[in-house]
Amino acid sequence: MDAIYNFVRNFEHTQYDDVSSVAIDAVKKEILDSLATAIGGSSAAGIKELVDLVKEWGGSEQSTVIAYGIKCPAPNAAQVNGTMIHALDYDDGHPDALVHTGCTAVSTCFAVAERKGGITGKRLISAISLGVDFMARLSLASRPGVSLFECGWHPTVLYGYLGAAAMSGIILGLDKKKLINALGIAYHQCAGNLQSIHDGALTKRMGPGLAAKGGITAALMAEKGISGASNILEGKAGLFKLYQGGQYDSCVLTSDLGRRFEVEHIGFKPYPSCGHTHAYIDAIFLLKSKYGVKADEVKEIKVFGGDAAYGLCVPLEVKRNPRNIVDAQFSVPWNVAVALIKDKVTLEDFTEEAINNRDILKISNIVTGYLDPNLSRHGVGPGRVTVIMKNGGEYTEEVEFCLGSVQRPMTFNDCARKFRECSAYSIKPLSENVQDRVIELVKKLEQLEDATEIIRMVR
Repeated sequence: MDAIYNFVRNFEHTQYDDVSSVAIDAVKKEILDSLATAIGGSSAAGIKELVDLVKEWGGSEQSTVIAYGIKCPAPNAAQVNGTMIHALDYDDGHPDALVHTGCTAVSTCFAVAERKGGITGKRLISAISLGVDFMARLSLASRPGVSLFECGWHPTVLYGYLGAAAMSGIILGLDKKKLINALGIAYHQCAGNLQSIHDGALTKRMGPGLAAKGGITAALMAEKGISGASNILEGKAGLFKLYQGGQYDSCVLTSDLGRRFEVEHIGFKPYPSCGHTHAYIDAIFLLKSKYGVKADEVKEIKVFGGDAAYGLCVPLEVKRNPRNIVDAQFSVPWNVAVALIKDKVTLEDFTEEAINNRDILKISNIVTGYLDPNLSRHGVGPGRVTVIMKNGGEYTEEVEFCLGSVQRPMTFNDCARKFRECSAYSIKPLSENVQDRVIELVKKLEQLEDATEIIRMVR
């Protein structure tokens, strides 16, 4: 029997009381972190244009579009909000599964909850816990040992369609048959590739929104009685055979299903760039604090990483001299230079003006990446930085687990600070009173009779 039936059974029978306290706390952080990056991302390139399209499409005023003060059909609201959350590359992610989850989960669940009405905080928590676990397991089980860039799919988007359909179905209360159909319809849409990173295209940030929209649409179609394929994971043309060449680990896929929740392993970002750059940022901060390294005294910087991190060092000319914001978000040389020059890495370092900063470009152009197979990991790996000084000195630091990882986690209060930081970048900055209220509501989410009170606070 296809493994999808195990998941659907889990979706049907798992309730709030079955979710671990660690997972519940992680969901709360994921919601607050996602709202933070959505608010900050509301002013990012491509968002206004997408909102204009949604306004043009019109339709029922069902679900909130964050920061823009409008409501629209649930699939469209989720598309915009999911895009906002992911736009800054500041959103959460599973470091081993290499999937961003909040961009799909939070945008989907709030949009469907508003459309449905009467969704409690407990139900929202259980839906997100199950959906994130599903997405992470799909990615963890696929292509074991094969690097992200070698595979070519963008797992956040690829598995986001299925995750969004599952979470939508859970919130809508679909029965087993309709859940299977929803997932089958979602599978018919699954897509998402990494060429957008190679080309520095805005479609990178658009992918999770498309997945959220597609997953919600799939669930609504299934609710109406439209059928979808059933054996979508392990069938003759199922996801693992068609998309992953038959390479997957069935044990990883369903081990301890319903007892272990992968949302517990979600990491939250302290820096607004690809997670594969973060170990290098941390290493630079260590070099500065331990050895007093100063930018004007550095002759050369060497960075060493596994397959994925090295992929953010080539082509060298582009990574040293970002053509656009997406290039900068996915560049180890750029992030290293920012950290060395500014002692911090924030949203203000990823703008059209920032990527032309001559002081930072001067440093990024002396950074060279080197592939070290010993640093390769299935997920986010360690990073090593060596700085060679003009006086001949040489210092090296290696970071195994970056700040924000499961091993060095951000707290709820850290996410709250991030929420306040991002508010300043919104097209409609939130007052301190509203910020306080949102943080308070998320903290006591399980007590809310209407979870959508939160999303309405940030419209």
